[in-house]
Amino acid sequence: MSSSKSAVVVGAGLAGCEAAYQLAARGIEVTLYEMKPRKYTPAHSSPDFAELVCSNSLRGASLTNAVGLLKEEMRRLGSLIMAAADATQVPAGGALAVDRGAFSAAITETVRRHPMIHIVEQELTELTDQEHVIIATGPLTAEPLSHAIAAFFGEGYLSFFDAAAPIVTFESIDMDKAFFASRYNKGTPDYINCPMTREEYLRFYQALRTAECAELHDFDHQVFEGCMPIEEMARRGEDTMRFGPLKPVGLVDSRTGQKSYGVVQLRKDNRAGTLYNIVGFQTHLKFSEQKRVFSMIPGLENAEFVRYGVMHRNTFLNAPQLLNSDFSARRKKGLYFAGQMTGVEGYVESASSGLTAGLALAADILGEPFPDFTDKTAIGALSRYISNGSAGDFQPMNINFGIIAPLDERIRSKAERYTAVSLRSLSIIDNITTQSNLFKEEYKCEL
Repeated sequence: MSSSKSAVVVGAGLAGCEAAYQLAARGIEVTLYEMKPRKYTPAHSSPDFAELVCSNSLRGASLTNAVGLLKEEMRRLGSLIMAAADATQVPAGGALAVDRGAFSAAITETVRRHPMIHIVEQELTELTDQEHVIIATGPLTAEPLSHAIAAFFGEGYLSFFDAAAPIVTFESIDMDKAFFASRYNKGTPDYINCPMTREEYLRFYQALRTAECAELHDFDHQVFEGCMPIEEMARRGEDTMRFGPLKPVGLVDSRTGQKSYGVVQLRKDNRAGTLYNIVGFQTHLKFSEQKRVFSMIPGLENAEFVRYGVMHRNTFLNAPQLLNSDFSARRKKGLYFAGQMTGVEGYVESASSGLTAGLALAADILGEPFPDFTDKTAIGALSRYISNGSAGDFQPMNINFGIIAPLDERIRSKAERYTAVSLRSLSIIDNITTQSNLFKEEYKCEL
């Protein structure tokens, strides 16, 4: 397209459909490329757009849940994905679950019938040279385009699998049992150390060896080549972990002067120090098993897990080095990325990145200022974490209250604290939608 009020979106998953709709709703002509039904990824089978392949649940619906807050923000910002989810909802207690077929069908129909969206059923193997582009091809981006993206950004900026350790909140760690230290007291005491007696270690070792793993897809097995799951390490022998990530050498609790039989270390995962990841605990265990077994670690008995360990095929960018907080590429104006390839984890987070990228590109094309959602909102905190909030090696992240700016006042009750954070956030969102020209009633999606 040659029109200045036009854009290209690549990929019709949740992020791509959301981005395309946001652009089209504001009078911008969109060419949406989707390789289905001509070609499918190993995880997809339906010709419809926005296919949910793993679960029909979009997770918690309450405002005491970070993903519940993110969904409500998206509703108020006029999200297509949330309109479809609400229209196809099925009973699921405190979660938002949908009829998967009806959900995808509703989005597909809305996108296909929109007069400003033109569908091209074709695989793109190179980055398009169009002026305004959003790449939203997902965690299983086809190999030719993956290589083109890697070549664009340079060596080392694109990962082809996700081997991430669990993350817990700092406030949930029992520091009466754990202690800060670095091995041999070198440098600053940056690690939280959870010491184990021989009896505690052996109980943990036995539980880990027999814990139940999640079912693997064929395309997930490749991660074993570069990273060993903690449960596989345990199965290789009683002392294998003690010569690996649980090595106790050089770690002495200064409070007691005692050496430990094994030590689990946690490393800061965000710059604010509110989140810590369990070092070396990449795992294929089911989430429920991770909660049960890892809570046996001294100091983590009541740990709040904001992300469980995962190991699966997942193409994602080293976003803090490459993307701005509006999901635009730092090295090329007009090029945006969205979806799980940016390092957001989960269906809702993927859709929210498409919403942000679509709004940001619309603002750029229309000459409107893009509103600052700030890190006091879920959608703003997630984009800031992706763009600059990670500490150390970047790994994909779900939305959680640990990355949202804390309240000025301290509220002891977690439910009350999270409700207050949510109400503050929604007030910011409402203020933005009433003051910015990007938001008008006719832009909202209603199914």
